Amino acid sequence: MPEKIKVVVTRQLIPEAQKLLESEPNLEIIQWHNENPCDRNWLLTNAPNSTGILLTLSDKVDTELLETAGPTLKVISSFSVGTDHIETSAVKHRNIRLGYTPTILTDAVADLAVMLILMAQRRGGEGIRNVLDGRWPQMPWSPALMTGPQIGGSVVGFLGFGRIAQATVKRLVPFGVEKVVYLTSRPGERAREDYFGLLRDQPVSIEPAGSWEEVARESDIVVVACSLSESTKHLVGTEFLGMMKKEAVVVNIARGPVVDTDALMKALDEERIFGAGLDVIEGEPNITADHPILRQKRCVLVPHIGSATFNTRMGMAMESVRNLLAVLRGEEMVNECVL
Repeated sequence: MPEKIKVVVTRQLIPEAQKLLESEPNLEIIQWHNENPCDRNWLLTNAPNSTGILLTLSDKVDTELLETAGPTLKVISSFSVGTDHIETSAVKHRNIRLGYTPTILTDAVADLAVMLILMAQRRGGEGIRNVLDGRWPQMPWSPALMTGPQIGGSVVGFLGFGRIAQATVKRLVPFGVEKVVYLTSRPGERAREDYFGLLRDQPVSIEPAGSWEEVARESDIVVVACSLSESTKHLVGTEFLGMMKKEAVVVNIARGPVVDTDALMKALDEERIFGAGLDVIEGEPNITADHPILRQKRCVLVPHIGSATFNTRMGMAMESVRNLLAVLRGEEMVNECVL
């Protein structure tokens, strides 16, 4: 009887994905059977002699983990679209293959981007708070009551123009946006991928920006959709926010540290921009009730729920298991992060 292949799984999976994992008879599955993040010491204790590790964005993959796992480790499958919790250079150095789930959540995150744009422009968070706090009776109707900008006629600027950003544009076109400008890692150049035919058919003007300054100055709506790196950390900071229009909003569906939270709060305090919609923020999830961002009336913050639909989380779970099993079987992953 062949020796079983040891895999470590750092979270309890959705039942269908758990069933798929357990259907492989040659696996010895060491699993953290809990929906909360696994204990780091538990992971380090169980990593030695494993061939595969399936983990989430809560689990840090660094040199310590890789050295502890040892030379048997062949594949890491991350239940995530991002890889900033992974020391990719160390993974590459050890010829470990890396799977992730970048495409399955496109629609869910694009839907949320539109929701946050509407909430930021139409003062959704402020309005809900007024109702919950019992202030509606003291808000008699007036022509300017709770007014804000609208999507129709807006210039929408994107920092990053990958699949999710383009899916967001696809949703915004029917609202009547006037123009889309976008910035990629190659300023001034057209996006290399046209995921939905938008760049070919041009339902509205969709043009590359030559700089982040151009995006800041032109846009009525700025959507942060880029990856986090040394060059993008705090890209939306004091200078960027200072160039934005007074009635513009900023929406972050990417990674929290791309937006400088202190600079954003100051811009909102001084009414230099109209509002903000955030799915992500620096320091998450440690945002407690006394965090100053929660006192910003014109800032809508939700707890990183971009992928939180039934279909998407199911797809991510299944894909992360399939990526893991593919390498163990000598097959191609559904989505491999080529390092």
